[in-house]
Amino acid sequence: MFNAELTNLLMPVVTDLGLECLGVEYSPSHGNSLVRVYIDAPQRAVTVDDCEAVSRQVSAMLDVNDPITGRYTLEVSSPGLDRPLYTPQQFARFIGQQAKVEVNLAIAGRRRFQGPILAVEGEEVVLEQDGAPVRITHANIHKAKLVAQYDEPAAKPGKHKQAKKSK
Repeated sequence: MFNAELTNLLMPVVTDLGLECLGVEYSPSHGNSLVRVYIDAPQRAVTVDDCEAVSRQVSAMLDVNDPITGRYTLEVSSPGLDRPLYTPQQFARFIGQQAKVEVNLAIAGRRRFQGPILAVEGEEVVLEQDGAPVRITHANIHKAKLVAQYDEPAAKPGKHKQAKKSK
């Protein structure tokens, strides 16, 4: 639940910079914890300057509010091709695309699912798994991300297989 509290604290800082805060991940550790903030930019790619600006402002906000005890490393990142999904609205933006979802409580004996996002209905995400729809309550989602889709590389000249002629 601490991730949600950090997200609520940091989201306005990111929004004030004209960016979207996709989510915040907190990974506690004995020596040095990690705070990772995922940002997105409307209608364009996230730049290094965006990450630096968010890092400065978020760092100041964390210093003032001091929600984390001990040492931590702050990372600000664009979501990348395998972007994490944190909210039903984020799932809805990618209907039709492949997602990997790990749940807290097993559904029909499974804790991991991968398939296209079919729909988002209120607080439920509907994925296709093995040809059938699976309804997952958002509160049950532990981790979710898109599956990066890469285009098939073009065939190299001279490497084509010839079809056999039938007689």
